[in-house]
Formats: sequence, structure tokens, C-alpha cells
Amino acid sequence: MNSDEQALFAQIQQELAELKRENAKLKLLNKRAEEKLFAALDGNRLCLWEQHIPSGNLTIFNMRWGALLGYSREELAAHVDSWKQNLHPEDKDWVIKAFEDHVEGKSDYYEVVHRMLHKDGSITWVSDRGRIVERKADGSPLRMMGSHVDITQEKRYEAELSLLALSDPLTKLCNRQAISQAFFDYQASTQAGGALFFIDLDGFKQLNDKLGHQFGDQLLIDVANNLKTLAFDSAECARFGGDEFLILFPDNNHQQLSQIAQSMLDAYRHSFTLDGQTISLGLSIGIYCFTADDDFATCCEHADSAMYQVKNRGKHDYCFWQPQPESISALQSATR
Repeated sequence: MNSDEQALFAQIQQELAELKRENAKLKLLNKRAEEKLFAALDGNRLCLWEQHIPSGNLTIFNMRWGALLGYSREELAAHVDSWKQNLHPEDKDWVIKAFEDHVEGKSDYYEVVHRMLHKDGSITWVSDRGRIVERKADGSPLRMMGSHVDITQEKRYEAELSLLALSDPLTKLCNRQAISQAFFDYQASTQAGGALFFIDLDGFKQLNDKLGHQFGDQLLIDVANNLKTLAFDSAECARFGGDEFLILFPDNNHQQLSQIAQSMLDAYRHSFTLDGQTISLGLSIGIYCFTADDDFATCCEHADSAMYQVKNRGKHDYCFWQPQPESISALQSATR
């Protein structure tokens, strides 16, 4: 090798070494960029995925496949069929349809919020989105890329907020807004009618004044739990305010309603012990059997009126609402 060839060879070696250094530098920059990207994605519980459409194989880029649902790679195949099998039964059909609609070109992208079944039996909520990114020469889809986000915590938080908005913070029963909505929902779903119990506690104020508000709160919780137990599972129980309770029944059979009311009265027929205190408490129960044409305010008014009839004739009893002469109604209003 002459001197010119040696010089050329040395130059090529130098350029090759420089290219290797540049390549190593680019690989390092790419690795760090991936680390930053995946750290950001993982921090937001966002997962990038790719599906090879013809085979159905799935690739997860920044998380271990199956980790979302508590599975190892060996337990859950990285395939679209595994994904379908773990969809929540109530969501499965419409989620798969949304996915296939995009693959078939019926929609611009695939985007759904749905539930999946975790390995431990719990529910995982997922916000899923994807679109076709590559097609074959004949136009058929080849690759689809997308992301899914675990939004289970957000859904639980929403449920907790909803519960707070629609439940009485002390007794955990429905509040006035919730029982009103339950009534409207029931009216909208059936023409069968139902019944509304309006319950006022006899002697609660005296006990609350004598034993204190903390004891009074415990007593309200105890009564709420008893009423919920004694009512049908299909009934909606609510604390209307103070020591007043409402129970919405999807039934207006007088005999059955009478039996339920009597069971509630029997539960407080005798004194009982609560938090070391022996107490006596009564229930005044007004019952209104409503039709599909009644509104919630009217039902409450009539059940409340029936309850005051019980109060006026000795308390701790139940009474079905009956139309009253105007003079009697005025007298009841004056005694409240």
C-alpha cells in the first residue's frame, strides 16, 4: 500500500470512527428521549400500543403487556383476542363494534371509555383511542397505533363525588335531591304507580335535647339502618331532613304496605338500649299511594298530611292518605 492509499485508508478510518461516535451519541440521545417520554407517559398512566391488524398481535411500548389488568406476559397473550376476552361483559359488544367500525373505514378514529376485568375481579376503567397508521398497497389496514389511559382512580373519585352529592352525610341514605330523582326515574320507567312513606320520629327532639346532639346523630343513624333493613331491597330510603325520613316503594298494594309499616312500628314498640342509654322512640308514618300522574311535591304533601293525622291521634302508628275536608286540612296546618 503506497502513501496515498495509506492516507485514504486513514481518512476513511477517521470518518468511520467519527460516524461511530455520532451514532453512539444519537443512540444515547434517543435513549434519554425515550426515558423522558416513557416517564411522562407512565406518570400519567398513559400507555402507547400498536396492533398488527392481519395477525392481531399487540405491542405495548412503555409498559409490560398485561400489567394494566394484573397479568404477566405468560398469563395473557399480547393479542387482540386477549383484549376482547377481558372487556367488561356489559361493554364488550359496543367497544368491539367501535373498534371494527374504524378498521372497516366507517369512522375516522377509534375512541371509547370502557371497563375491563382485572385479574383480581375488580373493574379497571380505560380511556382508549387509536387510528390506522399504515395500509397495504391494496388499501387494507396493516398497522394501528393508539394509547390507553387507566382512569380507574378518576372514575372512583367521580363515584365518591356523586355519592356525596346524592347522599345524606350522616346516615348515608339518599338525600332529598336523590329521592326526588329516584321518584322521577321511577315515574318515567313505569305506569304502575307506587307508594311514599313519610316518617317522623316521635320524641326525638326531647332525646336530642336531653342526651346531646352527638347521641342524637347516633340515634338517627340507628333508625336509618333499621328502616333500610325493614324496607324492600327495591325501596329507596332517604333522610328528608332533621328527624324525617322518606321511603319510596315500587308497589301500592295496601296489604303489603301495611305489613311493612307495622313491622317498623313493632321494631320501636318497646324501649331499647343505644350507647348505654335506654330510650323509647316512636314512629309516625304517613303513606300515600301515588299514580303515574302525581308529581313528587304532591306525593310528599299528601304523605306528610297523613303523617300528621297520626300525630294528632296519638302518634306511633301509620295512616294512608285520604282526601280531607278543607276545614280539617286547615286545622292540621294550624297545629304544625
